[in-house]
Amino acid sequence: MSRRLRLWLLAMGGAGVAALLVAAGLDLPAFGGRWHPYGERAVRASLARHIANTIASVNFDQRAYDTLGEMSILFAAVLGCVVLLREARDEQRAQPEPARVARPVRRYALIVLPVALVTGVYVVAHGQLSPGGGFQGGVVAATALHLLYLGADYGALERVRPLGAFELSDALAVCAYLALGLAGLLAGTAFLANTLLPYGTFNTLSSGGTVPLLNAAIGVEVASAVVLLLAGFLDQAVEIEEEQGS
Repeated sequence: MSRRLRLWLLAMGGAGVAALLVAAGLDLPAFGGRWHPYGERAVRASLARHIANTIASVNFDQRAYDTLGEMSILFAAVLGCVVLLREARDEQRAQPEPARVARPVRRYALIVLPVALVTGVYVVAHGQLSPGGGFQGGVVAATALHLLYLGADYGALERVRPLGAFELSDALAVCAYLALGLAGLLAGTAFLANTLLPYGTFNTLSSGGTVPLLNAAIGVEVASAVVLLLAGFLDQAVEIEEEQGS
């Protein structure tokens, strides 16, 4: 195929995509309006399945397949970082010396740690009821664990952060999300369809059918992923500091 023909094909394809985008844009609701057809439908679908948080309904029910893609991107990013930042056979990192931490920093970090950890778990558990969910709560829980690094030292963080367990929990959380989707197919409906469990009583922890389970799987996956990412970055920072110090 000649260069000129390739350019003509590119121009034709680009013109077609541009025409579709213009047509879709012309059919959008007026900007700044108080009413939106998709929002009204999303709220009705959320209430019909006893989900108080419409955002959770969109993420884990109406568009649960999109959330699977987002989770896959995060999982692939973590896997890539673990492979790239892993310790080579000819590398051996010595244990860093405990750093001196100011007493006020140590005190407040260790006081806030359990509070932040419980807050993260609470945000995940109540994702279908109030603002938050697995993505937000997972980040809060993983960040809370690293307050031990600020309040004590890196060695203390390593002792409560077994990377093998977090790698396993990350993989199991992804598998759990996929298993819930496949269960819908086995039940004769659709992949990730919210039809497996009863919707329960509105505004309770057990409401929403499979939404709380998918939300919990995302929370575990995000928390484990953030811990693994920070572990790789912190290990690299420690090695760089040791090389500069030597």
